[in-house]
Amino acid sequence: MNIPQPKTSASTADPLTGERPPLVPAGRWLPFILVTALFFLWGVPHNLNDILIRQFMKSFEITRLQAGLVQSAFYLGYFVLAVPAGLIMRRFGYKTGILIGLSLYGLGCFLFWPAAIVAQYWFFLMALFVIASGLAFLETAASPFIVQIGSPDNAEQRINLSQAFNPLGSISAVLIGSRFIFSGIELKPAEIAALQAQHRYQDYLRSETLRVIVPYLIIGAVVFLWALLIARTPFPHTGLDYSSTTLRKDHTAPLWKRPHFLWAIVAQFLYVGAQVGTWSYLISYVQAYTGVAERSAGFLLTGALVAFTVGRFFSTFLLRFLPAQHLMGAYAVINTMIVTLAVLRPGWLGVGCLIAASFFMSVMFPTIFAFGIKGLGTHTKAGGSGIVMAIIGGAAITPIMGRIADRTQIAYAFLVPAVCFILIALYTWLVSQPSQEELLEAEAS
Repeated sequence: MNIPQPKTSASTADPLTGERPPLVPAGRWLPFILVTALFFLWGVPHNLNDILIRQFMKSFEITRLQAGLVQSAFYLGYFVLAVPAGLIMRRFGYKTGILIGLSLYGLGCFLFWPAAIVAQYWFFLMALFVIASGLAFLETAASPFIVQIGSPDNAEQRINLSQAFNPLGSISAVLIGSRFIFSGIELKPAEIAALQAQHRYQDYLRSETLRVIVPYLIIGAVVFLWALLIARTPFPHTGLDYSSTTLRKDHTAPLWKRPHFLWAIVAQFLYVGAQVGTWSYLISYVQAYTGVAERSAGFLLTGALVAFTVGRFFSTFLLRFLPAQHLMGAYAVINTMIVTLAVLRPGWLGVGCLIAASFFMSVMFPTIFAFGIKGLGTHTKAGGSGIVMAIIGGAAITPIMGRIADRTQIAYAFLVPAVCFILIALYTWLVSQPSQEELLEAEAS
């Protein structure tokens, strides 16, 4: 038997041939590409939420805390559906989970039409919950599928490559939202009073609400088209598609006895909360301390997402040479420092720091995921769903930041992600790797 050794770096050379294993084995490129595209697709609704928060504050006249419920409803869908998604895929496979996820995603997008017509905030929150329910299936399936489709020696590099396409979806979302959802009309108090006197203010608010319909209908149509493509594509056996007999006879350590997995859930909770909170309130931070218009602030958010994208591709390259633990730990410490600087020096310097923070966040989600499911063997699908549940951090931490911003000022809210990043650094260095016994069990199973 080939005895596995803990690996914290990128792919290693084969001891017999001296060659690195291929990133994606021959014959598996088509499903790899189709699943990698899902990372792009779910990046779109994630960052349209940042646009919706600002838009709903205007169209529904609500506070930052109330607008933060956009993220709460969205990430609650992840929390509720992640475990059912894992159970379904444990029985029926990744492809089934992906098709269910795309169906829910498309349905949620189409629900934006009636939600805008009736102009009820709770209806939008319900539609976002349905979208997120679909994304819970997609993320529970896609990330472990990409990890398992090739050699475990280059799993971190492969998942970082696929995840690199996620921020491209995020960038597209912010560009779409800034151009087609933001109207560019920001009324001053005197203009609002004038419209109210003419009984036209409610018409203005309604027109702002209706602007969300077309973008979401187009996204929904694309999602259903992608579901059709995946339905017609054969998916390979990943090596961890265990039979029901194997699962019944499994006597390996349960998930709750695996510290590296449990701490991965905590780290992912903190990371997603920090990322979502930073991007959700970046537009508000920019407007508060620079005075630029909302569309210009939206384009600066796009700049943060570009930095995130560059960071993903650059980190994927670095992982060929550096241990993943060292890279992510260093990135987390750097982010702690520059986000704290954004708190202490609000203004253009702070904006630059928050944009730079997006670069250093880039490696965290996929690497934490890869660390968390390493060595889980027959528990991989259940473990993946547990880590996806940790995305609820976006729902928990964003309202906390909103509350701090409403009570003090927006800059102080960014102390929350600064704390998250230092805790992620401690996780990376201290508890991110499975034990030798866990690796041996996974190999034997």
